[in-house]
Amino acid sequence: MDQIPHSASLRLLVIRLSAMGDVAMVAPVLAALRKNYPNLQITMLTPKFLQPFFREVGEMHFFSPDLKNRHKGIRGLLRLGRDIGRFDMVADLHDVLRSKGLCKLLRWEGAKIERIDKGRAEKKALTAPKDKIKVQLKTTIERYRDVFVRLGFDLPQIPLPQRIHYPMSPETRSLAGERNRFWLGVSPFAQHEGKIYPPQMMREVILRLADIPDSRIFIFGGGASEKQFAEETATLKENIVSAIGQIKLGQEMELISNLDLMVSMDSSALHMSSLVGLPVVSVWGATHPFAGFYGFGQDPKLAVQIDLACRPCSVYGNKPCLTGDYRCMTSIDPNRIVEKVCDFLHVSLPDKDGVGSEK
Repeated sequence: MDQIPHSASLRLLVIRLSAMGDVAMVAPVLAALRKNYPNLQITMLTPKFLQPFFREVGEMHFFSPDLKNRHKGIRGLLRLGRDIGRFDMVADLHDVLRSKGLCKLLRWEGAKIERIDKGRAEKKALTAPKDKIKVQLKTTIERYRDVFVRLGFDLPQIPLPQRIHYPMSPETRSLAGERNRFWLGVSPFAQHEGKIYPPQMMREVILRLADIPDSRIFIFGGGASEKQFAEETATLKENIVSAIGQIKLGQEMELISNLDLMVSMDSSALHMSSLVGLPVVSVWGATHPFAGFYGFGQDPKLAVQIDLACRPCSVYGNKPCLTGDYRCMTSIDPNRIVEKVCDFLHVSLPDKDGVGSEK
């Protein structure tokens, strides 16, 4: 296969429609591609609200499909094929029915197509009920990179994210308030139950983190129930702030970039934090970093998990618990998460007299 010259100005379509974390992981790959191919015409097919993830890529175009109306169903797919225009190459990083159908239409227009190899067989072996093959699988970042290499691009290993601090908009700054010594983020939720630490146990974690001297805790998430949890928790201590529904995604990225540490499930917050080089204490239950979804550039020592014969039971956390009690999460003592945070920050929680100390 001939390698594409670095001066090429080819029209490239990149497809990744969901989920948030998977879309976020596309950004460092495109940033590396843009650096090597400054004249490449990159169009990203993804929902509009996820565009802030690509702030570091540089010049690129976006197409946001209207999947509920104009681009819904078979006829909508045909309209999408017409609306999106022509491309020389397509990188299908999603590999679902909709993206496959669109690729077929674009291939008829002369585009070269490559799609992600999701490694379904080895992931099935990793999560098998019995005789699991527990080995580290190729990361999603590596799987994305492979697609562009197969298209013919010169794309060496993707560089690790650098620590970035974005300027904060007036809305973000108003929510954040005055700078404390420690700004900590907590993202307690995920899309599926197998990836969610029990809310009452997480509330205990948040309240204990709020005892760290001169700290402010920001709770992230989305949805009505998550918003209610965050707002109720924020009433318990004055240095706890709910960011849910207060600012837009781009402004959340601003705030996250100015934190000192994030506590997150295996969820989009892990990957959003990784985009700006923010360290994350991540909590794992039904899923496992071995599946390839660990935060890009994150220290494996910051992962909190317990070793059970039934783990991992799911790639995405969407399967029913094999034991019915999600012991992979409920068996994690809140103190383990708090201690991991304190060790990273080199602080101790206050003693009975309310005095904290450096470690």
